[in-house]
Amino acid sequence: MAFGFCLSVVSLLSVWSAAKCSGVPKGALRMECRDRYFMIAVNLSFAGADPLFQAVGGTGVRAITKQYAAQCGYTVRVLPLAGRVELRASYFSCDTDNQDDKVFTFKFNLVATRKGKEESFALNQTCSPSLPWSPREVTCEENYMEVSVRSEIKCLPQTVDDWSDVETVRGSTTSDWQVMFHRHEEQLMPMNLSAARKQGYAFDLTSGRLVFRAPYGQPDSFSTEVNGVPVEEVHATLFSRQSWIVLMVDLAVACSVDEGFYDELGGLILWEAPEVCRSSCERRLNVGLNGDLVEQAVAEKRGFVVEKDNVTVHISIPYNAEGGYRKSLVAGGLYQFYVFHLYLEQILSEDHVATRVRFQRSLSTPLLPCPVFAANRTAVAERAFTVYLGDVPEDVELLAVCMNGQEFAAPFPNTSAYSLTKVVHPNNTGGYTLKVPFEDPLVVQKFVPVAALKYRLDINFTLSVLPENELFYRLASIEALFSPPTFVTTCSESGVGFHLERRPSDYLWEISVGGDLLTPELADQRGYNLSDDGQSLLLRVPLFSDGFAYRDVSLQGFFGSFGLLVRDHKTQIESATVKTCLFSTAEFIVCSTDGTMTVVADVSLALPAGGVPAETHLVDQYCEPRETDGTRALFSYPVNSCGSSIKLGKGNVTYQNEIFYSSKMYLSKGNVFSGDATERVLVQCTYPVASLHRLFSAHKFESDVAGIGRIIHTKEPPEGLHGFTMRPIAPLQTGPVYPVSYMSALQPPARYKVSKFHNFASVFRKGAPRSMRTKRTPAEI
Repeated sequence: MAFGFCLSVVSLLSVWSAAKCSGVPKGALRMECRDRYFMIAVNLSFAGADPLFQAVGGTGVRAITKQYAAQCGYTVRVLPLAGRVELRASYFSCDTDNQDDKVFTFKFNLVATRKGKEESFALNQTCSPSLPWSPREVTCEENYMEVSVRSEIKCLPQTVDDWSDVETVRGSTTSDWQVMFHRHEEQLMPMNLSAARKQGYAFDLTSGRLVFRAPYGQPDSFSTEVNGVPVEEVHATLFSRQSWIVLMVDLAVACSVDEGFYDELGGLILWEAPEVCRSSCERRLNVGLNGDLVEQAVAEKRGFVVEKDNVTVHISIPYNAEGGYRKSLVAGGLYQFYVFHLYLEQILSEDHVATRVRFQRSLSTPLLPCPVFAANRTAVAERAFTVYLGDVPEDVELLAVCMNGQEFAAPFPNTSAYSLTKVVHPNNTGGYTLKVPFEDPLVVQKFVPVAALKYRLDINFTLSVLPENELFYRLASIEALFSPPTFVTTCSESGVGFHLERRPSDYLWEISVGGDLLTPELADQRGYNLSDDGQSLLLRVPLFSDGFAYRDVSLQGFFGSFGLLVRDHKTQIESATVKTCLFSTAEFIVCSTDGTMTVVADVSLALPAGGVPAETHLVDQYCEPRETDGTRALFSYPVNSCGSSIKLGKGNVTYQNEIFYSSKMYLSKGNVFSGDATERVLVQCTYPVASLHRLFSAHKFESDVAGIGRIIHTKEPPEGLHGFTMRPIAPLQTGPVYPVSYMSALQPPARYKVSKFHNFASVFRKGAPRSMRTKRTPAEI
């Protein structure tokens, strides 16, 4: 039922206050006069775990219990996340001294248990509202509903919606104020205000306002839904019969009891309230947290989402909104929840009559997983593990770190070989950076295939949730593979190539060719093409360069291999990259470290007319070619056999032989010999004396390095060929030079040994009886 009546306008009141407290340390207490309530906040560190507030009024001192607070307009809540206990008192609370609705004096006692003894502290404050009172004001507190209206009547009621109420009141036999409750369109019997107060309701008639207050859950209230929003409503009609005049005031109040919903996908907590306003009314909304209101536009800039759907207001609060609180807890794992103390004001104006509705609500999210992660940020180049423990909430601290079974309390002492650094982020989370050297004794080292060393560190972080000191653990197993650089290899007609894109850790590895470190100086000395800008390395090795190895040599071609060795000078880990390519060439000569000369030579100009390469031999006529074609012959023999001559030079020794044409075989075929050959073909291998071992031994040939080979094509007068006798070797002349290294890339250069000379000679003597003993020439020693 509703009555129309005219209400007076209250002028704007000035703001002033005076506070008094006794014995509370500075910083432990805060008292504030808000626009519609008085607030006291006391630090829990001072108030203790079980503080008590007492209201001091004209009727004496009353303990503010849960029931008394809801009936008399007080809200007491302990906020452990904020570390304080808070009291909110309505300006129309029971024990407040009200002077003309302009000046309100509050007197409270705080009873705290300190050092096992109870102590009482007086807390007094005088406030004046900062905003004028609206004709109708509704407060939806956490534990009660309150409505106040102006009490000045300037004109008579003009409309009556339900005359049955009037008939009920007219039949009353008393002129005292009475109240009648309505529940689900059911009228209950009227009762006087004293009986209503005994049931928990509060009524007050101030100098200018009529106040009605009801705790939630009263027998005469009822729950319903408005547009899907749960609402608790209490509808009271206050009336008095004055002679032939009946005064009636409708004091209906409805509050949203929505507990909120957490949208995990958007990270928002949602809350809804109905808006009881006709389409013609004007609306304004202010919203905030912890009692601080801002306009809707300002709140939306802070991340709030404010929407209206028909007559429902939807408020969405970001989980990380400024002013919210988060708390960690251990429930099998680490979880967290967020708490928001929402403050919402709706200002509805209809027919120039304003209604101001305020909501105080504590909203919280469900338990949300809060995984603390461990990230491996190890840089191999630093030769140390770097582990980051992240997303550690601000109410969680690291107590200890267990590494491979050894536990260390956090923080580490400055003398420790390990470092532990705390990191703080702006979003109220933090982390810890742990560094442990690879070479530390507690780190597990293990050699693995592909010539690498693996370091392993098993970590158990012990963390504690404050202030409850609940422990939980975060395990992490970190590995670092110390692997050598990887080359990309290529083949070309002229040699092989190696390409390396450098990693930050590659500087720790040495690159060598055999036992020699690969440097620009070595590359220049051996004819390599080397470029290295620090980011990438490119090496091109020409065929027959020092370091090549050869196999499967034939007239059709051969396989050439070149290898690079990488070595960590600390761990001595080695890895080899060998590139093998198929090559073909008209002529070549190889002087290996074991004293074997392998040569493919063009002998076409050293043959008489009608002669073929198969009928050639070396100085020792039994040393015949292993393979021939139309113009070339392939010989392979120990350098100090087959009639080779030896020439000692300054710091080197040269083994030389000559390819001859067999005149006996030529004449045995009925040919008429003619000396029309125009070339002599000399082959030689030169070794540094310093690299040879047991140079003049009859049993061994040993060299630390490969020799330098030459094939010499030199002119010969025709008449000199007829006798087919061994000639002194002419001085060396300019001709093709093929320096070739034969050294395994997988191991350092070794000293190679060969059998006695007569065994080598027998290999190349075709048709010779096994018992034939070769006569040695001076060249063979």
